[in-house]
Amino acid sequence: MSKVYLIGAGPGDPGLITVRGAECLRQADVVVYDYLANPALLRYARADAELIYVGKSAGQHTLTQEEINALLVEKGKAGKVVARLKGGDPYVFGRGGEEAAALAKAGLPFEEVPGISSALAAPAYAGIPVTQRGVATAFMVITGHEDPTKPETQVDWEAVAKFFGTRVILMGVERIGVIAAELLKHGAAQDTPVAMVRWGTTGQQQTVTGTLATIAAAAEQAGFKPPAVTIIGEVVRLRETLNWFEKRPLFGRRIVVTRSREQASELVRQLTDLGADVLEIPTIRITAPKDLRPMREAVTAMGTYDWLIFTSPNGVDAFFREFFRAHNDLREIGPVRIAAVGQGTAAKVREYRLDVDFIPKEFTTEALLREFRKKVDCENLKFLLPRADLVDATLARGLEDAGGIVDDLDAYATVPETDDKHGHRARLLAEGADLVTFTSSSTVVNFCNLLDVPALMKKFPAMRFVSIGPQTTKAAQERKLPIAAEAAEHTIAGLVKTILELGAR
Repeated sequence: MSKVYLIGAGPGDPGLITVRGAECLRQADVVVYDYLANPALLRYARADAELIYVGKSAGQHTLTQEEINALLVEKGKAGKVVARLKGGDPYVFGRGGEEAAALAKAGLPFEEVPGISSALAAPAYAGIPVTQRGVATAFMVITGHEDPTKPETQVDWEAVAKFFGTRVILMGVERIGVIAAELLKHGAAQDTPVAMVRWGTTGQQQTVTGTLATIAAAAEQAGFKPPAVTIIGEVVRLRETLNWFEKRPLFGRRIVVTRSREQASELVRQLTDLGADVLEIPTIRITAPKDLRPMREAVTAMGTYDWLIFTSPNGVDAFFREFFRAHNDLREIGPVRIAAVGQGTAAKVREYRLDVDFIPKEFTTEALLREFRKKVDCENLKFLLPRADLVDATLARGLEDAGGIVDDLDAYATVPETDDKHGHRARLLAEGADLVTFTSSSTVVNFCNLLDVPALMKKFPAMRFVSIGPQTTKAAQERKLPIAAEAAEHTIAGLVKTILELGAR
């Protein structure tokens, strides 16, 4: 049955969507999303869902509100489950009520899923509680979109000026000068504290403070633009003590993550938690190799192998995907011993309830080969190496030179990722970045193939590159990309630690 969900996407931080909102997104055949809904939330949508952008910003409308209403009705009448994803809360200056009325008139079932409004979240992330015992015992939320000087304004600016609590104004950036003047005209004190928070709750957050007498000049000097929330009242003074979000170690740093979408989440989460503005620009996509027959033949004959060697988490997942096509019981893996390059790869193996017999001290294939040959007599042992299609044969040849019998097989392929679903590639080209992270040789190769890197470096000369390990660094140097730092421990945690140290320097 068709149904339209009017979902509050929250203020910008994708972690602030409600559980119910995420559930409804997963059900949708069609997702209609706007300018203030973080595109990262589209990860909750089904792979086959139709995605329709209807963004509206100041002076730029993809569709008018009436056209959006008609679109929702059209999709609903076609029997679709529709997720209408709106920034903040649909019913707090989000025109969600108008969309609900259009659906009701058309006789279509709908549900409003409340979201966290920027009126509350942006001040909180700027260290400003909208209420505080002994400071402000009430707050009001006002639209700043209408001109307070026009003859028939719906907002009683005299009442706003005399209000005893906190005043939160949405959509008032361009009119902050006339709004402040109107409040002063009606008796508000000139030294009333004011804060403006742009892109609140995201890594792009920017805050400017002042008073009713100075805020317009401060906003102009800072080049302040929408979208932003304005907070007026004594609670603004608490920011000096309660400002937590903007004090995180990577706040204000824009960092590019080039891993595949499937792998990027942990690195993105760690960098975001440290305050970075993360641009997800996956340069590779994981797919099946051109020919899976050798891999499938190998997993059906697991009892013949002495060692199973994994060099990446992707290799682990690809191997077990094929293994469970052929076997219903994990015990069919037999007495084979397992080696893994790096703790991340070993952790992925353990997810399948298997232990790892050998991990080199250094997380590289060269270290694995060097340490392995010292500890294991490879003569006539049979090895299975499920790995990416483009990986060089150094490990396989080294084991063969030591007397081993090696099946070096394509378990998965890495292909260039050309989709810019989140618009982050466009942001990189327009705004640049502080750091670009590389987590494998293939991310380096495809980043260079995807973008005109020399032109990008010329436009943003302060941009630096960070590598997870020696092979990745080598690939970057071959393409004349200067590596500012290489992770001492070749893991995601090690890469994040290196980024923190680089930032400190």
